[in-house]
Amino acid sequence: MNAIEIRNLSKSFRGMYAVDSLNMTVPQGAIYGFIGENGSGKSTTEKLICGHLVPDGGEIRLFGRDYTDPGVRVRVGALIENAGCFPGSTVYRNLMMQCINLGIPNADEEIRRVLEIVRMEDNANLKFKSCSLGMKQRIGIAMALLGDPALLILDEPINGLDTDGMRMMREILVDITKTYGCTVLISSHLLGELEKIATHYGIIRRGRMIMELSAEEMEARAQVFVSLRTADMQGAKNALKKRFADVREEEEYLRVYDVDDTAAIVDYLMQNGHAVSEITKNKIGLEEYYIELMSKKEAE
Repeated sequence: MNAIEIRNLSKSFRGMYAVDSLNMTVPQGAIYGFIGENGSGKSTTEKLICGHLVPDGGEIRLFGRDYTDPGVRVRVGALIENAGCFPGSTVYRNLMMQCINLGIPNADEEIRRVLEIVRMEDNANLKFKSCSLGMKQRIGIAMALLGDPALLILDEPINGLDTDGMRMMREILVDITKTYGCTVLISSHLLGELEKIATHYGIIRRGRMIMELSAEEMEARAQVFVSLRTADMQGAKNALKKRFADVREEEEYLRVYDVDDTAAIVDYLMQNGHAVSEITKNKIGLEEYYIELMSKKEAE
């Protein structure tokens, strides 16, 4: 069973479509990276799934049931934009107020549980306004986890965090899926960070889904290349083009695509009078794949 199934979903504002006949499938237990440029429709889609907006048309199903079904709505937790906490209240008090809003029994036990998940069990008595950005994001996730949801929807939770904050957030999200079996839908512009945890990706452009693929499919599609430097970059580039089909000069390096034999390239350049000072074997990551895909779509 899929956690989310969306078919032909549309939402317009003043005659302009923010989401346009969108199709989307999020497998149960996945960390689904939702990718797209600003204004592509990511946040609107997430708000539609959460019931914050009413669609113009289309279908949203969560765990095989209509998303408006009260029985499935209680299985969804979300952090969109910010945590919505009272600055002068403690972390514990903010979570307690949310527990009361949700009608959660054994609230104290539930608060301790979610604080432990987000690594904030020692900060329950800290006022929200005194928390760092990373802590506030984790408090927001703790709020979304109240009631033990099966689906967690997060809008840009790692943006603005420092290195330690991003590392901790990655660990928390992986723990939520592996330990608690929760499905996570997460949007982010930090594709390098998303690539470290996502099991599936959805790429949206101008309100339409242009590609969905698993991390394994992404890995299979990513081009390998050899990156190198020589004293005479232009001369080396001209020589390489005589033998290899795809040679580019990018970021002060020569890249030879769809080739992973570094020894053969070094030997070939030496035979043509070019000594290699630096050479590495690489693979295109999610960010480069996304940029190249967007460039192709723009050219169409």
